[in-house]
Amino acid sequence: MARRIRWGRGAALLLAALAMLPGCAALAPRPTGIDQRLAALPKDGLALHRPVSIRWNDHLVPWIEAESDADLAFALGLVHGHLRGAQVALLRMVARGRLSEIAGPLARDIDHALRILDFGRAAPKIERRWPPETRAFVERFAAGLNHAVLHGPRPREFGLLGLRPEPFTTADILAIGRLAGTDINWLSYFSLLAERGTPGFARRWGRMLEAGAGTAVPGGGEQAALGALLQGLSRSGSNAVAIAPSRSASGAAMLASDPHLGMSLPNLWMLAGMRSPSFHLVGLMVPGLPIIGLGRNRDVAWGGTNLRAASSDLFDVSRLPPEAFSETEVTIRQRLWFSATRRLRVTPQGPVVTDSPVVPGRPGEAIALRWAGQEPADEITALLRAARARSGAEFRDSFSGFAVSPQNMLWAARDGSIGRVTAAVLPARAGFPQEDPVLDARDPAATGPWQRLRDARDLPRLENPPEGVLASANENPTLWTKDPPPIGTFFSDGDRVARLRAMALAKPRLTPADLAAMQADTVAPKAAALAAGLLARLEALPGGAPDPALLAPLRGWDGDYAEASRAALVFELLLARLVPALEVESGSRGPETGWNFLTTFLLRDLDALPPARREAVLREAVAAVAPAAARYRNWGEVHRLRAAHWLVNLPVLGRLFVLGSYPVGGSRETPMKSGHGLVTGPHEVSFGSMARQVSDMADPDANWFTLFGGQDGWLGSAAFADQVPLWRERRGIRMPLRPATVAAEFPRVTVLRP
Repeated sequence: MARRIRWGRGAALLLAALAMLPGCAALAPRPTGIDQRLAALPKDGLALHRPVSIRWNDHLVPWIEAESDADLAFALGLVHGHLRGAQVALLRMVARGRLSEIAGPLARDIDHALRILDFGRAAPKIERRWPPETRAFVERFAAGLNHAVLHGPRPREFGLLGLRPEPFTTADILAIGRLAGTDINWLSYFSLLAERGTPGFARRWGRMLEAGAGTAVPGGGEQAALGALLQGLSRSGSNAVAIAPSRSASGAAMLASDPHLGMSLPNLWMLAGMRSPSFHLVGLMVPGLPIIGLGRNRDVAWGGTNLRAASSDLFDVSRLPPEAFSETEVTIRQRLWFSATRRLRVTPQGPVVTDSPVVPGRPGEAIALRWAGQEPADEITALLRAARARSGAEFRDSFSGFAVSPQNMLWAARDGSIGRVTAAVLPARAGFPQEDPVLDARDPAATGPWQRLRDARDLPRLENPPEGVLASANENPTLWTKDPPPIGTFFSDGDRVARLRAMALAKPRLTPADLAAMQADTVAPKAAALAAGLLARLEALPGGAPDPALLAPLRGWDGDYAEASRAALVFELLLARLVPALEVESGSRGPETGWNFLTTFLLRDLDALPPARREAVLREAVAAVAPAAARYRNWGEVHRLRAAHWLVNLPVLGRLFVLGSYPVGGSRETPMKSGHGLVTGPHEVSFGSMARQVSDMADPDANWFTLFGGQDGWLGSAAFADQVPLWRERRGIRMPLRPATVAAEFPRVTVLRP
């Protein structure tokens, strides 16, 4: 029997090795120059009406000129498929719940959860409601994408992952869009389901509401993997600033935007410029989607930040009658293993998420998820219209059909106006539950709000404020508008937006360089206040603070997480010792490590301890910090930014996909966001400021963009990570709109022919 088991394991390993042989090119890719990559682009025999010209700069950024909108859409799809074919294929595998076709049984439960969430559920209704111009544009984009996928070079990752070229449908494109619009509240909601009704739940939920932030209890295996997928791919962060002409050195409005997403390579954005009869703009696109998410045309520049709105509700459907459930069975194909079948149940209040073991609930309870992303709203039409807007008002009105992910969209217009619009579809709630996040599906008061949905026409907006500055950083809407309708419960704590506003108001006139400096700012004002509070409590101990030399950098610290900061290092090491100790003292059932929790509760929890116990906790924390503080000199030594392909997550082979590791400034809530957890030593940033835009409406050519990484997703390409130095040095790539400037700065020319 033992011999048989060993043989079986050996056979499985042999099969796995043989399956990976076609992917060996991905493990040691040959260097590929810009000209080689351009030569590989399919150019002839294309489904075009007229020739299309694509100009390229030295970073392989395309500027497309087409005589018709249809040919522009086809060329855009072709470029997406050529530069990011493997990435778009993987996004579809996630959106469609097909990861088991890559990872085998290890991903089976994750696929089950993704099939339940069903990011393509609303696609048929959306397609039926598309205006003719949207349908034509998306279909032509899909045709270009498919031509590159089916007739271009096969991405090197395909052999390693067991993927084959497969055409995309317009429904696939919609599913990828809804995946990018994932509700960031899900992770907090799902982590709470199994805790409801336990003795510590009421306290935990109350603290979450008071802090105004969710927190996901880290689970193991599939639960953690699903959380990492959704958090890394959803548009869950970002900063945006709009400046009125009265505060601009050029006398025109300006805009700066920097989205926050996962930091893996290739970037989750790509750069493009384009011109056709209806479109003339530059900006950032999500690979696989035919829209500009943030950018600038001749009349309007725009960017957005995640609204953090509650675009979902959880409903207890356990006591609904059997006829309220519709049930289907799906087949999950598994690489190197047999297919599996799983049950999907859907109710009037959405799919039953607790049918997946990745979303654990209480025994005998069925919880359904109602999400605005299941509604037939239309983000593609909204953003195509925004791209054609000729004024701030036209831009604002484009978002009446935009649902997910909910966004604060800021604009700056050539006519001098600036503004913000709440782009979302939300149920017309009267408020949020204070006792339990799960609603009763039998209660008309709970289900009724979903019968009337609010959108951008009903939600807060703000235009041309007297101070001439608009800033957004995932903050609570009550910070900028009075008495907003119920929008959400979990927001950024306001530290970033306060810092952005302070910098914008610090000078009478701002330049594009000033906006770029704001994007790279590493100051967290509340960190300074929290450090001062901790230092005061340490110095109030009998006999004074322990280890004064260790704590000296905290005295007068301004909250700057610069790479060279000693104070930031000591502060974070101290937090990492205090937070777990306070969890034990308070009987907490999970980590409250988010910035909102630290700034709301840390000092309060310390002060609630008996004096002797408080003294012991503080002294033990300082003593525990000392060895690490002696080992490292500054924040940059432990806070590292890794440039790596997303295949870095592969076991054993992952290290082959690391291109470099760099010291970096910033923290959880600095404008230059570089997210991290509790810090006990060297760690890597996985989420943060991964793209930048600055536009000055005084000049059509005054637009600068940078990606952390590069434009090309082809392993070994010279443009795979060539923008990392630009990003680190705070330099941008100019994306002009004037034809003469485009010709000068995008000298390589490719002509696509019918």
